[in-house]
Amino acid sequence: MGARWCATSCWAATPGRLYVVNPAADAIAGMPAYPNVQDIPDRVEVAIVTVPAQAAHDVVLECAAKGVHGLVVVSSGFAETGEEGRVRQRRLVGLARSYGLRLVGPNCLGIINTAAEVSLNASLSPVMPPPGRVGLFSQSAALGMAILETVTRRGLGLSTFVSAGNRADVSGNDVLQYWEDDDATDVVLLYLESIGNPRKFSRIARRVGRRKPVVAVKSGRTTQGVPVGHTVRSTVAPQAAVDAMFRQAGVIRVDTVDEMVDVAQLLAHQPLPQGRRIAVVGNSDALGLLVADAAAAAGLTVVRSVALGAESAAEEFERALDEAVGAPTVDAVIAGFTPPPNTTGTAVAQIVAAVGERSDKPLVCTFLGAPGVPELLRVPADSPATGRAAAPGRRSVPSYPTPEAAVRALARAVGHAEWASRPPGLPRVFDDIDPRRGRSLVDRALAGSADGTELDDDALRELLASYGIALTPTARVSSLAEAITAGEAFSWNVALKATAERLRHRPDLAHVWRSVDDADDMAAAWRSLTQLIDDPAEAGFVVQPMAAPGVPVTIASFEDALFGPIVSFGMAGAPSELLGDVSYRIPPLTQADAADLVREVRAAPLFFGYRGAEVVDIGLVEDLILRLAQLKDDLPEVQELNLDLVLVGARSAAVLRAAGRVAPVPDARSDWFTRRLAGPSSSTDTLAN
Repeated sequence: MGARWCATSCWAATPGRLYVVNPAADAIAGMPAYPNVQDIPDRVEVAIVTVPAQAAHDVVLECAAKGVHGLVVVSSGFAETGEEGRVRQRRLVGLARSYGLRLVGPNCLGIINTAAEVSLNASLSPVMPPPGRVGLFSQSAALGMAILETVTRRGLGLSTFVSAGNRADVSGNDVLQYWEDDDATDVVLLYLESIGNPRKFSRIARRVGRRKPVVAVKSGRTTQGVPVGHTVRSTVAPQAAVDAMFRQAGVIRVDTVDEMVDVAQLLAHQPLPQGRRIAVVGNSDALGLLVADAAAAAGLTVVRSVALGAESAAEEFERALDEAVGAPTVDAVIAGFTPPPNTTGTAVAQIVAAVGERSDKPLVCTFLGAPGVPELLRVPADSPATGRAAAPGRRSVPSYPTPEAAVRALARAVGHAEWASRPPGLPRVFDDIDPRRGRSLVDRALAGSADGTELDDDALRELLASYGIALTPTARVSSLAEAITAGEAFSWNVALKATAERLRHRPDLAHVWRSVDDADDMAAAWRSLTQLIDDPAEAGFVVQPMAAPGVPVTIASFEDALFGPIVSFGMAGAPSELLGDVSYRIPPLTQADAADLVREVRAAPLFFGYRGAEVVDIGLVEDLILRLAQLKDDLPEVQELNLDLVLVGARSAAVLRAAGRVAPVPDARSDWFTRRLAGPSSSTDTLAN
């Protein structure tokens, strides 16, 4: 099944064969060593490369001549070592691609495939996990080793494991697409240190997640640091936008490796919950209280709690569990058992396992404080024998060391089930947008501007109009006479506003005079505002037609070098900004995405009649979001485009203030072009890193 150049912990079971290549030895670990790949008499599919970095390029040439399909480069000494290593890595990858080879690594832990017909541990890990239905991807070799030991100790079987190392070629996006079509994988686990192409990751994960849950740990939550050796574009996206990208894609994001395994052992063995109502069955009153507290914090509801006596027989447990599972008001069950003195709990464990096997609702437990799936709670897997310990099969009951851990895992599964059951939504098709007009305007604005430019009022109004967004007309004025003239031009019922940044975000400073109906009103407004404002000349006064009353919101967008376009939404004003009450999404957006964006902010009740207020037309807000998102998706040169003040009422959504900036884009978005392998297969083999 492969070839390698030194003795490592790499082994393969029949029907695959392992060949050792080492020109300095006749035999290694009792196996004959060939001096060159060309000397191997049979076909070679995968090469495990452990030579010094300087010699890796020669290995690529040997493998290409032999017709090898893929390389797993365990060797270090590449981009993680500095500029010289980065040059060496670029040359290695370029050489592999030129011959149509795929490359995992370099500087990686390796790969594992537990399928009976493969049974390959081509990694530095001494642990060979039992076969199972979970695929595991790790960028970190050290963490990959630890995760392999954790899943093996807990009895969580794997289908395949990939450690990408510097992910110079094969990336998490590639492996996700492999698992999407892999019948041996039902759940995907990702340990990510960086994401090279978030837009592509979002699209792939959203598609995969509809069929197979994707659970991810993303390190660098506070620093957003990138490990040495990873080539990633810089980003200014806030952490909230990164979190939103995972939610939008349906990825179950967890904070720790332990929690990732907690969630995986539930998803791999039990059905998805169909709601948030849970029942608790245990032999301790304290257990019920702990579960109730944890459930409330996680957004679950305990609708049934049965506390059996400490000396309860196994039959009582079975009856209580069956009643809980059969209750139409219950969506999931948590069982807890702490054995009384001088008992083992074997009979109760057998009952829990039997109920879990026949239940159509998820059943989890805290059994003797044991994590994983203990032998007594396992249902045999329907997989061919491999001569090694078998992993638990479907309907096995996962156990957690604490009730809180069980509730937390169940809550993650509930959230995923809700996401997966919702229609994915469709893009909104607008008949009144004109992308060519928008493109022409951006090109004109960029003409002769190497560093970009702020859009003036006329250009901004025209750009927004090309995507069907009407900007309320505004007249800039510097004197009372100009203000009166503007009011007359708008047929009065106008507002006089100071637009300077330092004024419009200060609720303690009056900067707007509303409902000005004639010249006398305007004179009074002018005198009042100029007296209150220290420097009237810098106030930036404007006159604008009055809008219908409503709730002020902000819809903003910007272009990020890594994530591409990002759209945000929140209430207008300093309080929302200071409290971080802003939601994010990455275009392209569906109608469901726009609805989620609006409802995700904590201030959302203000749109739906909070404390008797008038319900606003939220559909108009979603319409504006979708139009702005499409504009940003179409025109990356629009670096920023913000609808700073939108007044949303029961029948209107008036855009009162906007700002925008355009600038040349030095690099095209990384997902605009399809990267293909060279050679005969270039028409079908697409890379997605």
